[in-house]
Amino acid sequence: MTTTGPAAPTPRRRRGRPGYDQPAILRAAVELFNRKGYDATSVGDLAKELGLTKPAIYHHVTSKEQLLGEALDDALDELTAAVTEASREREGTTAYERLRAMVRRSVEVLVAHQPSVTLLLRVRGNSEVEVAALERRRWLDDRLAALVADAVAEGALRDDVPPMLVSRLLFGMVNSLVEWYRPDGAYDPATVADAIIAIAFDGLARYERRPGRGRGQAS
Repeated sequence: MTTTGPAAPTPRRRRGRPGYDQPAILRAAVELFNRKGYDATSVGDLAKELGLTKPAIYHHVTSKEQLLGEALDDALDELTAAVTEASREREGTTAYERLRAMVRRSVEVLVAHQPSVTLLLRVRGNSEVEVAALERRRWLDDRLAALVADAVAEGALRDDVPPMLVSRLLFGMVNSLVEWYRPDGAYDPATVADAIIAIAFDGLARYERRPGRGRGQAS
């Protein structure tokens, strides 16, 4: 079964002025938003954090909302690319293989963009920028659910768990990394990705019921 859906939402066009290390401003803003909360952080707070004046900040960005939008794009753009690639049929690959690869890529993206992903997971739709980010997150859920449905149709996954629920649980496992994963900790990204894939897909593997076995026990 091949599932099609709407095209991926188009990322916002980023604005900025040359002449300063704008990525440094963005990194500081994301750290501050995560530490104090976006709504509680002002451009003045950011200027103080960087040792700049407010006019110096406004020389490079128009508002703190612009910084929020760029941070959320940083979190979403590569995830969108990964899901788009996984959703594309390719000769010699199955939906199940592409689903596993997409989960692994999601771990890599989260580790590489952990501060921005942390911020993304905290937005609640209180502004147009946040609403747009939440729409993109829903699109990711929908496309992952469609890929799960394709893997079920292949017979690779069990068919008694709704694909949308599987999608949210898979992303939930990956997103939980923002709460505890540290780049200098005990586990490297490959180890974490292997563990998530093993737990998720061993648990989702199709099974046969046999006399004396309870529901959900693998054969």
